[in-house]
Amino acid sequence: MRALSSLFSTFGLFSSAIIFPINSDAFARETVISSERDSVNLTIYQDPNRFGRSINANWPRGYALISEKRTITIPKGETQIRFEDVSEGMFPESAVVSGLPQGVIEKNRDERLLSPFGLVDAYLKRRVTIKRTNGETGAITEKEAFITAGPTGGVVLESDEGFEALRCTGLPERIIYPKAPEDLSAKPTLSIITQSDREVRATVTLTYLASGFDWQANYIANIDPDAIADGEKKMDLFAWLTVANGGNQSFDNANLMAIAGSPNRENIGRQIRPTGKGLRLQCWPQGRTHQIPLRGNFPPPPPPSVEVSSLIDSLEAAECEECEVIVVTASRLKSLSETLTPVAAIKAEQENLGDLKLYRIPEKVDVKAKGQKQVAMIVQPDAQYRRIFVADVSEFEDGDTFPVEYILRSQNDRESGLGLALPSGHFSVFENSKYGPLLIGEGSLADSAIDEEVELFMSEVPDVRLEIQSAKKSKRRQNYIATLSNALSHPIEAEINIPYILSGRHKNIKEIDGIATWVVTVPANDEAVLKYSVKLERQ
Repeated sequence: MRALSSLFSTFGLFSSAIIFPINSDAFARETVISSERDSVNLTIYQDPNRFGRSINANWPRGYALISEKRTITIPKGETQIRFEDVSEGMFPESAVVSGLPQGVIEKNRDERLLSPFGLVDAYLKRRVTIKRTNGETGAITEKEAFITAGPTGGVVLESDEGFEALRCTGLPERIIYPKAPEDLSAKPTLSIITQSDREVRATVTLTYLASGFDWQANYIANIDPDAIADGEKKMDLFAWLTVANGGNQSFDNANLMAIAGSPNRENIGRQIRPTGKGLRLQCWPQGRTHQIPLRGNFPPPPPPSVEVSSLIDSLEAAECEECEVIVVTASRLKSLSETLTPVAAIKAEQENLGDLKLYRIPEKVDVKAKGQKQVAMIVQPDAQYRRIFVADVSEFEDGDTFPVEYILRSQNDRESGLGLALPSGHFSVFENSKYGPLLIGEGSLADSAIDEEVELFMSEVPDVRLEIQSAKKSKRRQNYIATLSNALSHPIEAEINIPYILSGRHKNIKEIDGIATWVVTVPANDEAVLKYSVKLERQ
């Protein structure tokens, strides 16, 4: 210490040595591991940048607010508490621990996990053992090697024989590590350091934000074509609340909630995911480039199994006289249509949360790792709608005749059988037929508040066609004739957009959202004709 004091004095740091006594108790810190949750609340927020796309199955881009209660025994003195099995997408800066006797001194997130990926990453530039088995002789050989590159994109090993890629030799092989690194955790872990003047049995609450979650609404609408012909346009609307958990941690007996809307959240940058995953090994080329043929000689596919062969034979002999004919009765078909809309055993309950909507599951549910959970969300039978055929004349050229698509339009109010917030999501529309319910359209639905107009865009109908023909032209205007034909057995409503400056007045043209629109009802097996004039720009 005297030599150290002289050295520091030389540089003018201090002139006399100050000796601090070392407290050995500071290094006698106990470790308490908490691996079980007493209860957990899981509140999931949607990915704000999904824009109608499906949930990312590999790693959902939404996030969750997780609140866990855990009971632990805190010994006297300074203690390290390790909260194991937290979500691997945890934002460690958001973690809050309450219920401790004297609060939190220090907080750490263990991001390196015990996994093939994590082991290679931990042993990069270190010595390991490669164990191989000869497929012909069964002989096992072992040799030492260094991991020179990895784990992203492949693992490169260096031995006395040179450089080679892991599992690219054609022989079964694996890496044997001397020991598990001390800084690798078997589960995602948040560790804290706290202090207590006595031993305490405490129930603490751990709350944090985590990525890797998402949710969406999946709508199912069932309509009856017979009701369309009778003028009674109603549909049964059902929606699933679909929750996705992209992490490797399950949340059993969770109080599950979902938030609809767009809460303000600043971009915090890319979140670093823990290294708890498998290796993605790439091998090319296998051998020298001149040894690899331009087109490989792939072996023929294996013959079909006995069951598949029997099935093929039975299909080829489908016209035999002894074949059994199965008749589905009308009552059976009716039951098929009735079972399309699921029966809700439990249903998410909607609550207000400021300007947002909260959907709470009334019972505790399990949200499994790498899985999805669906719970009934909306059950609205007999919702009224209008079936309207829509088109835009600017998409037609002179003399063109095309089928027209239609939309299902409804007003989100109680008079129409709705009157509730409709979160954004995917929808599927089915129509009853003599073969049972058949899919007639799919699409996405934006967030719809109460009293707003709701539109579901469907498919084109070949029996409803629009033809645009040019007529007389002058220096100031161009005349057109639009013919809308309806070959269906019931009348149709149509709205044809004419996004031009029109000349003169037209009886059946209204302005909808600032665009001139031909609003017309075409009787069954009939047509409607509109003559209109478009102003031309002066040359």
